[in-house]
Amino acid sequence: MDIEQIRVGPFEVFCYLVVSPGTKEALVIDPAGDEEGIVNMINEKGCKLCYIINTHGHADHTCGNAKVQELTGAEIIMHKDDVAMFTGAEGAAMAQQWGLTPSPPVDRAVVDGDKIEMGDVTLEVLHTPGHSPGGICLLGDGHVFTGDTLFVGAIGRTDLQGASMSQFMHSIKERLLTLPGDTVVWPGHNYGVRTSSTIDIEKKTNPFLT
Repeated sequence: MDIEQIRVGPFEVFCYLVVSPGTKEALVIDPAGDEEGIVNMINEKGCKLCYIINTHGHADHTCGNAKVQELTGAEIIMHKDDVAMFTGAEGAAMAQQWGLTPSPPVDRAVVDGDKIEMGDVTLEVLHTPGHSPGGICLLGDGHVFTGDTLFVGAIGRTDLQGASMSQFMHSIKERLLTLPGDTVVWPGHNYGVRTSSTIDIEKKTNPFLT
């Protein structure tokens, strides 16, 4: 799979464009700003966008869902536990408080172990609650997209509604740190000294994990 890392929006979210080279199908993870630019990039590559996947339901990661779906018709995918909390009235109110656009209804709610397949790309859903009830990471072909679960040199917040530090650390240690050490980590924000990392590097250098 081909991966493009795109820093978008006022929260400096890392959005990811994942392309299946064989079929020219694409998916986007956490579109959160510069939606027209993301879609233009997809069109310039001659790709069809199939899916919009959210690593969790917080508005800074879902605020581009509506525009990208409007422009492409792609399906929105989120874990079922965040669908309930963040795509209804409560989620819309949170988005508006942050000055962001609420997400439209989700087309597919996933759970741990589900596979998202597109051409020759398969991403496995790893349920990693703690930052939010339905937080997920996406694992495929030696890469893991970690959203706000694991950053380069840091971890996500646990002071928001539905968060739990004990649950969060269990998710990280049992679901992520058990992956092969050379698995490439693609974080949800540009908070570290590098824009990507590996599981081994984070085990050895992340102060929240050492």
